[in-house]
Amino acid sequence: MPAVPSDGPAPRAFAGFLDVKCRVSVVLGTGSISVRDCLGLGRSSVIRLAQSAGEDLQLVVGGIEIARGEVVIIDDSTALRLTEIARAPDGDEQA
Repeated sequence: MPAVPSDGPAPRAFAGFLDVKCRVSVVLGTGSISVRDCLGLGRSSVIRLAQSAGEDLQLVVGGIEIARGEVVIIDDSTALRLTEIARAPDGDEQA
């Protein structure tokens, strides 16, 4: 499902990249386990995550978290409604 574009125009510096496809990941949570525990994983195993229940999910592009959001249902598909956009390194908010 394509993303819904924002209302604002894209900066001219990005004009040559506007049609480049980027793979995105939506991350529910992260955690860590030992190799021993990893080798023992099976059906019905439970892995504890660092995030709290109800916390927004992370939107990651190219290994970088660019936003956070909540799961929504659109027709028969799941989607992510953005609730927070990451700030650029210089402090300017991304569009």
